[in-house]
Amino acid sequence: MKYLLLLTCALFLGCQSIDQLEAARGKRFHEFLERVFERELQDSPEWMTRLGMDDRNGEWNDRSERAQEEAHSRLQKALARMRREFRVRRLSAEDQLSYRLFEYDAERRFEAYRWRFHNYPVNQMHGRHKAAPSLLIGAHRITNLQQAEAYLKRLEGMGAMLTQLGKDIQKRETMGILPPSFVFPKVIQDCRNVISGRPFSDMGETSILLADFTKKLASLESLSADRSEALLGRAEYALISSVGPGYEHLIQILEEQQSRASEDDGIWKWPDGDDFYAFALRRTTTTDLTSDEIHTMGLEEVARIHGEMRVIQERVAFKGRLTRFFEHLRTDSAFYFPETARGKQAYLDGATAIIAGMRKRLPEVFGTLPKAEMEVRAVEAYREKSAGKAFYSSGTPDGSRPGAYYANLYRMEDMPTYQMEALAFHEGIPGHHMQISIAQELQDIPRFRKFGGYTAYSEGWGLYTEYLPKEMGFYEDPYSDFGRLAMELWRACRLVVDTGIHDKKWTRQQAIDYLVQNTPNPEGDCRKAIERYIVMPSQATAYKIGMIRILQMREEAKNRMGERFDLRGFHDVVLRSGPLPLHFLEDRVRAWSQGK
Repeated sequence: MKYLLLLTCALFLGCQSIDQLEAARGKRFHEFLERVFERELQDSPEWMTRLGMDDRNGEWNDRSERAQEEAHSRLQKALARMRREFRVRRLSAEDQLSYRLFEYDAERRFEAYRWRFHNYPVNQMHGRHKAAPSLLIGAHRITNLQQAEAYLKRLEGMGAMLTQLGKDIQKRETMGILPPSFVFPKVIQDCRNVISGRPFSDMGETSILLADFTKKLASLESLSADRSEALLGRAEYALISSVGPGYEHLIQILEEQQSRASEDDGIWKWPDGDDFYAFALRRTTTTDLTSDEIHTMGLEEVARIHGEMRVIQERVAFKGRLTRFFEHLRTDSAFYFPETARGKQAYLDGATAIIAGMRKRLPEVFGTLPKAEMEVRAVEAYREKSAGKAFYSSGTPDGSRPGAYYANLYRMEDMPTYQMEALAFHEGIPGHHMQISIAQELQDIPRFRKFGGYTAYSEGWGLYTEYLPKEMGFYEDPYSDFGRLAMELWRACRLVVDTGIHDKKWTRQQAIDYLVQNTPNPEGDCRKAIERYIVMPSQATAYKIGMIRILQMREEAKNRMGERFDLRGFHDVVLRSGPLPLHFLEDRVRAWSQGK
């Protein structure tokens, strides 16, 4: 009996010491991951501002080649250290996932480093010429004097930042990487929009950056009139001496390049373009699907969705071919708000109401709900002409800035009312706002998982959440349900045209014609979309591939679990681990459905 008692005590103490050892190992691992993340965060003052942090918010990111080389070397050392100091099988299940994700991300970035110049740093969709004013206007807070000083420092540093940007695009031209000719007028106009008005000229209204700084400064009630005037004077001087010359220099470079640009649109024209596109597809989709497989998948999905559309066409008693129905939807004014301020506000109000209606129903199908608030906004005038149809901008983790669904109302004829529901669900709730906010609010995972991202996961979820409301009883109006299908069709067509442009050497017009013939979207919408896919190769393939895989995971879990399947539980599995590559998510769902 005494021996048995001693043995029991020894086993208890042994188990206790093992638990303590595992806890200490887990703590060391978490600290390692946080140190690596914090170092990367400190390398990006712009990212810190977007996360609501004031540290270094008077600086711009260093995008020099030297900075990229140093970051690459640090990541190599961090991965080697993790493999040296931690054994994955000795970690908890959750930490094993973090280990494998860190390893996956690092290896993906090492492969991407080879292709770091294979892009267009300036194009009509994105680039520092647009991101810089967007950061200042949308994310840089001024609630105290220090933040105002930091804003001024950023204005004063924009000239040097834009000079570096000019060098970046010139370097790519020496490598044979030059945007197609249609890009240049759009980018040049975007640049001129930033430096139009006071203090750059005596004509027109106040420039967007001076207007933003003036408005934010006015909110500082404790600021004296003299101090406010002095700060405004510094802002005007920084705009004239740094911002204006920086943009003018960039415009000069772009105008010179424009004379040498061609109308070849696909990246097959780049050095090693075929190899790069294969890499881009792997990175974007987190799968090993080839360009041919993706192209075929797109054609099959287009045919299937066309069939479902014909059913709705019959339901609304519209006679004729499907293409004729498309033309009816493009041209009937009943499907569009008027091109007026009142019409644009009506669109924003309608989208806000749709999201509010969905918010009330969320507990039916979701166990975890976001705390963060969100707003519906119109894309700002300075970038609406070249920006995409809609996009989501995440809020800060502390809730000081809400998430925002931006609708581009530059041309109301590109924003049909029958697509309002699907678009609001995708960008807002239960789409990107819910997905991104829940990830940011998770307490039990390292930060690199909260703020990382995989396009197929995020956009696949966005498209899945266009479909989910159909199962919940939304899209009662058949035209709205047709709009849902039109949005899904749009993403299916992307599989065809993206691979068509970049692998099969389709021309820009050939791709535009395919969208016009196979979707109900207006020609202007089709043109803008194709121009987006040209400068962002592979990105557009993520939506449909991600949605297909998520639905496959759900169906497999249903078949495996039978009556035990719980939709709320499935959504928790998808959302409560933060962003994941699709094969990681498949493993997660499979383990859940098997009760592990």
